[in-house]
Amino acid sequence: MSISTRARVAGPRAKFGLLLLGSLAGIMAAGAAGLDSDVPSAVVKYSEKSLTTDEGVYALYRQIKNAANKVCPADTRDLKRESLVRECRNQAIARAIHQIDNSRLAALHAAHSKNG
Repeated sequence: MSISTRARVAGPRAKFGLLLLGSLAGIMAAGAAGLDSDVPSAVVKYSEKSLTTDEGVYALYRQIKNAANKVCPADTRDLKRESLVRECRNQAIARAIHQIDNSRLAALHAAHSKNG
């Protein structure tokens, strides 16, 4: 699984897009071959300014979690894969948080991870 960020300039404010990649079958392919077009992905857009407020940090965290849920979909008929899906989501979220490198977002993630 890989995550990449791309900076885009929109007027005077820089906007960033975070690309989350996942899927149980695509994790190995994405790691071995870079970005694979068959691997589901989601882009989460945010601005640096939004990370200066608690509301903005919470909103971005929700977006990252929602994107991880989309790229690592659960199959309710296969309980054996549930732990793999959970791990896929956890890795996607953790890598996104690490790549954004914002202490407020990291603290929020640490608190949520600790509490489940």
